[in-house]
Amino acid sequence: MCFLCDLKSASASESAARPSHVWSSRRAFMLAGAAAAASTSLPATAQVDVGKASSLRKLVPAEELEAAASQQYVQVMQEAQGKQVLLPTSHPQVQRLQAIARRIIPHTPAWNPRAREWKWAVNLIQSDQINAFCMPGGKIAFYTGILDKLQLNDDETAMIMGHEMAHALREHARERVAKSGATNLGLRLGAQLLGLGDLGDLAAGMGAQLLTLKFSREDESEADLVGLELAARAAYLPRASVSLWRKMSQAGGGAGIGFLSTHPSGPNRIRQLEANLPKVQGLYEAAKRS
Repeated sequence: MCFLCDLKSASASESAARPSHVWSSRRAFMLAGAAAAASTSLPATAQVDVGKASSLRKLVPAEELEAAASQQYVQVMQEAQGKQVLLPTSHPQVQRLQAIARRIIPHTPAWNPRAREWKWAVNLIQSDQINAFCMPGGKIAFYTGILDKLQLNDDETAMIMGHEMAHALREHARERVAKSGATNLGLRLGAQLLGLGDLGDLAAGMGAQLLTLKFSREDESEADLVGLELAARAAYLPRASVSLWRKMSQAGGGAGIGFLSTHPSGPNRIRQLEANLPKVQGLYEAAKRS
């Protein structure tokens, strides 16, 4: 059974062979700068306002972080497969998630041009955890607990997927890694640019951080709004974002929930979503007609 399910946007061109894990100093510098510049502006057609992305992310080469994320994702999926909790692609819930992803993915490059080259993947892990994530480079995983315990319909599921995709598109992990290890990272990157070593150990270190990162409230707010717009453009009901977070708030009243440990919920979050529903309602209606 293949445990990675690559999902390519219909409009995306086939990417070239993956670059070598070890970069030349000049290429590393140029790609890091170009990727940072490409992700700092909002799409011209954006209906939600989340401001410019942080320039701190340029301290971390985008391709290095995506390579580290890919390695970490493969490791997690292999472990799940070994424990026989990775659901096969033939499972109805896996097919459901893939169908939702296929509708949203074509709208992602507007928020980050690198998304055209990402090898999107969607997997489902059998677990009671109420959790989901999207790692840099478009590596998505859901846990069955979030679908089953919250009884999510397709619109609500699309809001979670859009939210998680938004974290990757806005490169929040890249920013968090830069902030958490800027000094050490700067030394390693400087050594690479001077030809004194490679970034293999850096990639391994970054990969280990990616599943434990906690995003700031500003990151969460951005992901809510960008995810809302992505889902609306894919013809998923915007108001489902409100019903989703109401369910999440109710579920959070009991024992600790993994998703809520990194995705704080509350009245302010719901109010922000409600305030932005009119901005994306027209996108949803246009998508439904097309």
